[in-house]
Amino acid sequence: MDAQSQWTGLDATRLERIGEHLERNYIGPGKIAGCQVGVARHGHLAYFKSFGQMDLARGKPTADDTIYRIYSMTKPITSVAFMMLVEEGRVALDEPVHKYIPEWKNLGVFQAGTLPKFLTRPPARPMLIVDLLRHTSGLTYGFQMRSNVDAAYRELKIGEFEKYGTLQSMIDGLAKMPLEFSPGEAWNYSVSTDVIGYLIGKISGMPFEQFLKQRILDPLGMNDTDFFVPADKAHRFAACYSADPQGGMTFHATNRKGGLTLQDDPITSSFLTPPSFISGGGGLCSTTADYLTFCRALLHGGELGGVRLIGPKTLALMTANHLPGGRDLPEMSRSLFSEAAYNGIGFGLGFSVTMNPAQTLIPGSAGEYAWGGAATTSFWIDPAEELIAIFMTQVLPSSAYPVRRELRTMVYAAITDSNL
Repeated sequence: MDAQSQWTGLDATRLERIGEHLERNYIGPGKIAGCQVGVARHGHLAYFKSFGQMDLARGKPTADDTIYRIYSMTKPITSVAFMMLVEEGRVALDEPVHKYIPEWKNLGVFQAGTLPKFLTRPPARPMLIVDLLRHTSGLTYGFQMRSNVDAAYRELKIGEFEKYGTLQSMIDGLAKMPLEFSPGEAWNYSVSTDVIGYLIGKISGMPFEQFLKQRILDPLGMNDTDFFVPADKAHRFAACYSADPQGGMTFHATNRKGGLTLQDDPITSSFLTPPSFISGGGGLCSTTADYLTFCRALLHGGELGGVRLIGPKTLALMTANHLPGGRDLPEMSRSLFSEAAYNGIGFGLGFSVTMNPAQTLIPGSAGEYAWGGAATTSFWIDPAEELIAIFMTQVLPSSAYPVRRELRTMVYAAITDSNL
């Protein structure tokens, strides 16, 4: 056994299967242009490799410091930032959202109609802060393509990836929208974490992006994580592709046999300039190394290198299942799209949480928490195994290929000294 395997309890030969699998099934057939995998265990980096190309048109190979659009992997960072304010006593999880957004006090629940004329009924109870963090708020995403409310979001460009408008214009637009359901009655993936970002700015008294930079990114040394890619780093920015033949951001890709369409050119991308809409739900760009730093802080109980983000008890609260009645996503979800598989999975405050590994039909541990991004990026943290795994690529939608499940299986297959 080599020294690295001895430190990490991960079989190096088995880890090498990951690269072989990605090259054979994704890079070679042209399903993915390039990708990166990082695995750490017991405080040591066990595997960090880059594959394929970050930009097909320019023939640029994926580099270890490639910058990716992490989309919804922004959500855990935003959620941790908000819980820092909770720890300071500046806001509580059981407070009504309308305490901070008065114009939302009389939001109704959709009954019938289309924008601008909706028939609504009063909710059974007000929307609470905790509803935003666990996606039980009654809000939605326009790309769900499921209801008249989704359609109204699209019409007003609420929470769009194109970063239309500002956080304030999003809040104003949502004041005109009915809720999909009464808060707490269901789970629906939504702009809720963008609202959390707005609240961070309002409660802290500083712009949301400044709060993240001062309280999380700079202290941890996450120097390549931001809401845009500055000019001096643009050469490290990956192209983003779509598995959809039309090159759109559809979440129902039909072309799954290979072949990529350029979706966002790194030379002309909107991510090259500071956005007007600072999306706490999906706006950040980052690197594998930076996100690994964030994950290490979480695995270490909310602290890394003397920098404490949150206390371990707060993190334990965040990574518990918060779905009402202890239910799981199959019981609660109305969402047509999510960054998590459903079976055996609950939801905490910013993360999916594994409740029953057997129901997921892949190896894992109860208490494992995770999330992913629209361009197929993903991470998970397994406290029981002291394990972190990160996958970075740039192909939409994240539902196009089962690569996340495959990676989980292969990483867990490499463990030789399980703590279970």
